[in-house]
Formats: sequence, C-alpha cells, structure tokens
Amino acid sequence: MDFIAVGDTVVDEFITLKEAQVHCDVNHEDCTISMQWGAKIPYESSALVPGVGNAANAAVAAARLGLSSGFVSNVGRDRFGEEILATFTHEGVDTSYVAVNDGLPTNHHYVLSYDSERTILIRHEAYPYLLPEALIPPKWLYLSSVGEHADEFHDEIAKWFKEHPETKLAFQPGTFQIKLGKERLVELYAVTELVAVNKEEAERILETDETDIKTLLEKMRALGPKTVLITDGRNGAYSFDGIEMLKIPLYPDSRPPRERTGAGDAMSSTIVAALALGLPLRDALLWGPVNAMAVVQETGAQKGLLTRDALLQFLADAPAEYRITPV
Repeated sequence: MDFIAVGDTVVDEFITLKEAQVHCDVNHEDCTISMQWGAKIPYESSALVPGVGNAANAAVAAARLGLSSGFVSNVGRDRFGEEILATFTHEGVDTSYVAVNDGLPTNHHYVLSYDSERTILIRHEAYPYLLPEALIPPKWLYLSSVGEHADEFHDEIAKWFKEHPETKLAFQPGTFQIKLGKERLVELYAVTELVAVNKEEAERILETDETDIKTLLEKMRALGPKTVLITDGRNGAYSFDGIEMLKIPLYPDSRPPRERTGAGDAMSSTIVAALALGLPLRDALLWGPVNAMAVVQETGAQKGLLTRDALLQFLADAPAEYRITPV
C-alpha cells in the first residue's frame, strides 16, 4: 500500500453562526470570538460530516490523488461509526485496520464557523490504541491527532519504525501530541521523515517565543525529522530539509473561502502524497496549496479535496508568481 494514515476519526457537526463578535490584536492575531452569555443565539445552518479528523482527511486526500490508501483508527459500534466506515469505503480508503469498539461512542466534535474561520470543540474517547499485528508496511505512514490516552502508543510506533526502515513516517502532531512535549516524543521525532505543523504549533512544541521562521525551521529539524514543513496562514508555508529553506505561496483562491477547516490537513497530506508518488520535494511542495485552496471553498475538510487530474490542471493554469522561492 502507498499510504496509511493513523489517528482518530470523528463526526464533525458544523454550526454556522449568524451573530458574534471577533476581537483581534493589532496584528490581526490572537483573535477571540464572543457571544451574549445566557441568550438564545440564532445560527445560520448546521451540517453533520462523518469520517473526518486530521488523519482521516489525509487518508481521503491520498485516495483521491490516486494512491492506495488505508486507515488505522477506532470507532464505536453505533450509527456514527457505521457512517464513518461507509464514508471511507465510498472514498476508496481501506478500512480493514479500523477497530469497531463495543461500549465506547464514536468521537463527535462541534465546529463553530463564523466569517470563514472556525473554532472546534473536541473530545477524544479513551480507545485502546494499538498498531494492528497484521499491518503491512506501506511506503508512507501518516500519523496525526490521537486522544490524550494514547501516550504509550507513540512508543509503539517509534519501535515499529526502527523495525521497518522501508516505511517513511510523516507526523502532523495534534493537540494532545503537542501537549505531551518534545522530550516525551523524542524517539518518534527521531524516526520521522517529515513533520508538518503550523507556525503557532511550532512555537508551542519548541516552548519558545521565537517567531523568526528560519529559526523555527532549524529548531524543529533539530528534534530529528529529516524535513520540516511549517504553514503560516496567509503567508504560505516553509520547508527545510537540512539543505534548502524554501517558501511556498498560497495558491490564489478561485472565489472567497467558505471556511478553513481542513486546509492544513490538505496542505500537509497532499505534499506527502506527492512524495509517495515519487515527486521530488520542490515539486511536491507546489501540490499542497492547490488542495488547500480547493478545500476552503467548501464546508468541511474533505468535500473540496481534488483528484490528481483536477490538481494537475490547477498547476497547469497557475499564475507565474506561483513558484517556490528561497527563504
């Protein structure tokens, strides 16, 4: 198999707000959203989207790009779990490594959307996290968000990679993995081929107030990964493989974004998918922003994900300024 994603999957319930106030600092950062406490607040719409989550989005992205894709995860034996499995089957993602758990519900998150941005209320169930004994080593394994109960799971993964050097690890740390700290995950970072984070996550992982992108790239790579990818919102993304520091611009939006859930997942997983297809890093980096652009045109993290033909057409139509530059 080309690509296997590992991590939690959830049902996302999107609630699009009508009335709220956003407050940001002078740099339009550190924004907060407020609503009247104790009131009945009208909302514009709601939608239930099964089979999402960082790793789940990556598995679907890889499948749509033509890779053989599988998923290692957990669901509950309930309606939402059935919907998630059906979603992956429809997308062509192998679900044979997805465990169905009795007595535990399927993860259910709530996404509050307002003015193209979103805040996600999350809860990860205490699943038994294990790598399947029959796991066939793929070209790439893509690890992302798991619950706070999966501490020792990371040791198991690090050990597995030492025994299977033929597989490359992409690591997109989730909320609880970042909270574990870089010292706790030192063995995992040491076997990582590519780590993907946003700028704020890099600062939290490194426990630093440093904001210079070159310094962040160097310090993230010093943790052990061979290649570092740092996304920085509207500033695009940056990579460092120990030789070159490169900047990747955003691909121009074809229309105003609807909401930004899944943009980072699309960026990171598409770059890894391109690497799994055999592209060199410079070419793979150009694939990521195209899928990220497409995802934000739709509600949810997967609806806008492109097929390979569609993505290649966007690249063929890209403006001259869409190119890799040195940092």
